[in-house]
Parts: sequence; C-alpha cells; structure tokens
Amino acid sequence: MVAAGGKVLTRISALLGAACATRAAYGALRSRPPGGAVLWERKNHAGRTVHLHAGLATATGTVLAVATAPGLPARTRAASALAVLAAGACGAYDDVFGASDPRRGFRAHLSALRNREVTSGAVKLFGIGAAGLAAGALLKERPADKLLAGVVIAGSAHLVNLLDVRPGRAAGAVLALGAPGLLRRGPAGPLAAAPMGAVAVIARDDLAERTMLGDAGAHALGAALGLAIATGTTRPGLTAHAAALVAATITGDRVSRWAGAGAGTV
Repeated sequence: MVAAGGKVLTRISALLGAACATRAAYGALRSRPPGGAVLWERKNHAGRTVHLHAGLATATGTVLAVATAPGLPARTRAASALAVLAAGACGAYDDVFGASDPRRGFRAHLSALRNREVTSGAVKLFGIGAAGLAAGALLKERPADKLLAGVVIAGSAHLVNLLDVRPGRAAGAVLALGAPGLLRRGPAGPLAAAPMGAVAVIARDDLAERTMLGDAGAHALGAALGLAIATGTTRPGLTAHAAALVAATITGDRVSRWAGAGAGTV
C-alpha cells in the first residue's frame, strides 16, 4: 500500500509540477516574448492571429517537471532532458526560420538537401532524430533496444506534430496517449504525467484559438510521450510502436499536404 501510494504521489508531483512550471512560463512569455511579439505570431487555419507561446511554455514545463520529479534514475533524467530540449529547440527553430517556407513533408526537405540547401525542416528532422537515438542509448542496454527506443522517441515527437493542424487536436492527443502511461510501473508513470500536466494548462487557450503549440510544443510533448513509452515497454512492444510510428511518418507527406497550413508539420 505504501509503495502504491508513493507511485501515485510521484505521478501527481510530475503532473502538478509541469502544470505550475508551464503556467509560469506561459505568463512570462506573454508578458515579454523573446524577440518581440510579432516573431511569435502566426495565422491559424481559419486566418486568425494566434501566438506560439504555448509551445515554448509546455516544452519548458515538461523539462522542469521531469528534472524535479522524485525517484527518477539519473540516466532517465538525462535522456528526458536531452530529447525534450532538443525537440523543443529544433521545433522553435523551425517555427521562427521556417515560417515563410511553403515546403512540407520529409520528401521536400530531403530534396532540398540533395540540392545543397539546408532547410529548417531538415534541421528539425535530423536534430530530433539524433537526440532520440542518443536518449534511447541512455535508456536501454542492448543495441537493438537502443535503436528501437530512439525510433519511438523521435517518431512520437513527429506524430504529435502531424496532429497539430487544428485547435485542440495535438493537446487532446497528448492527453489521450499519455493516460495509459500513468498506469505503467517505474519511471514511465511520471514521464507520461509531465506532458499531460503541461498541455492541460494551455488547452483552453488552444481551443479558443488564442495560442497554438507550434513545432516547439508539439515536438517536445511528443518526445516526452515517446520517452514514457520507451521506458515502460519491452522489446516486442517497442517493435510494435516503432513500426506504427514509421508507418505514420511515411504517410506524413500526404497528411501535411491536406492537413492545411495550420501549425506546421515537418
């Protein structure tokens, strides 16, 4: 009973920690957006002007919650900080420098690379992929498991971003995908709780079309979910998740074309 109570408290601590940190970051960003307000303003799918503060805030809140959650192994903290920070940073880079680039989908950015043009989407693709593999190497012992965990972390980051095309879709996906992780043993519970707590804070403004997650928030939250999956799943489960995420990524080019010019996909 004591052990079960401790597990519940760890999850609650991570969830509330992420919520409080996200709330504070969100307020600070709205008051003093780095680089000025215009830099973080975008037109959403309906042509309304929204800001991207939710993305930076949720990435910050998730990282801080994982860093301070009690009972997590040092390697898990390091893997989480690496993956979530890299995903958020690469996403923010694309939010800022890829805003005027009409190209969408992996194929478009890889084609640009063949022409010796490094797009912000390519930076995001390879940056998040490398960080996912590095985080997977920290989490797992065997080479195959390291690779699978890396695919799951990076693939989850890209999946949530693919869903961020209409108000509330990515936020709802984070809550739905994270909920089963709360029941898992070990570090997977607090790792799933952190992005859920972070996204719950901004969900109302997201639905009201005052803000959106953008690439920074969607990728960071997705990476955190991927970490929860990778931490609490054995090789058969990792294999299944990796295969499903690769399939979703392959179809991402089509999705990004008809999902609209909302919060940018890769």
